[in-house]
Formats: sequence, structure tokens, C-alpha cells
Amino acid sequence: MIFPLEKTVKFNGNIYEATVAASHRAYQLAMVKDERIEENDGKVVSLAAKQLFNSEVQYRRIEDK
Repeated sequence: MIFPLEKTVKFNGNIYEATVAASHRAYQLAMVKDERIEENDGKVVSLAAKQLFNSEVQYRRIEDK
């Protein structure tokens, strides 16, 4: 699985927020040593991005007070 470039190009939201969310998700996956990482040739960030762009996981922005 490579980075989901086509879905990234078609993404209508804030790409900066999606990038930050993918980074946080990649960290989560790495910390729990998710088995899907090996299935994805060890590419944690592309797996996280795929999950976000396929709506397998969702993110939300927490506003500063």
C-alpha cells in the first residue's frame, strides 16, 4: 500500500488538519505495534493516511480556549 495520493488530491477538508491527524494516528499504530503495519510493508504513515481517507478512523479538532 502506497500513500493514498488520489484520495489526498480529492480531499475537500483542511489538508493540514488531515496531515496532523495522520501523524497522530501513525504514532498510535506504532505504539501499539498494530499487526497491519507489517501487512503494509512497515509503512506506518501511509497506513494511517489510508485509514483517515477511507473513514476507518475519524479525527476532530480541539479548539484552544
